[in-house]
Amino acid sequence: MPTRTPRATTREDSVPETAAALVDLLNSRPYAGMADKLDTPGSATAVLRPFGQDDDAPSPQRVELVRAVRDDLVALAEQHDPDDSAGDWAAFSGRVSSVAFQQDFSTPGTVSMRQTSGDPVVGRITLAVAELVGAGTWSRLRLCANEICREVFYDTSRSRTRRWHSYEVCGNRANVAAYRARAGASPAADDAGH
Repeated sequence: MPTRTPRATTREDSVPETAAALVDLLNSRPYAGMADKLDTPGSATAVLRPFGQDDDAPSPQRVELVRAVRDDLVALAEQHDPDDSAGDWAAFSGRVSSVAFQQDFSTPGTVSMRQTSGDPVVGRITLAVAELVGAGTWSRLRLCANEICREVFYDTSRSRTRRWHSYEVCGNRANVAAYRARAGASPAADDAGH
């Protein structure tokens, strides 16, 4: 019997599909000098496709609603203390209050949520958020600690303490800057002030 060589996995391989779609949605906002991806029909369609957007350009009303939902979710991703996020969760809940679901038990042995009202794309975004919250993984969505970057990423570290979307890019820059700041504050400079 032939032996299979296991495929090496990367951190990004372990990001759940739902989380990856939400990360892409949150990173569609204007940040780090990039334009809002919801401003152009083609990129808006691509960003929203995982949430059920067909190949037609989304309506202006849908785009505006998604922008507002996205802003609520970015605010939630910025929160690290669950006690401080109650207001942000309330804002998100209010924003998606027109979306309603009903349990569907029509397939034996399974239950699914069928949307009964509200924008269908926003409904799928809401279900994606609910999936991550229910799995206890919403807190893995983070904003890069580099104030110039602020890219949203999914923290795949076991300890859930990753700070940079890319250590090679943002983490390394921060470490070099911190080293240079420490090196600039030499003991001779400290003695001159006394």
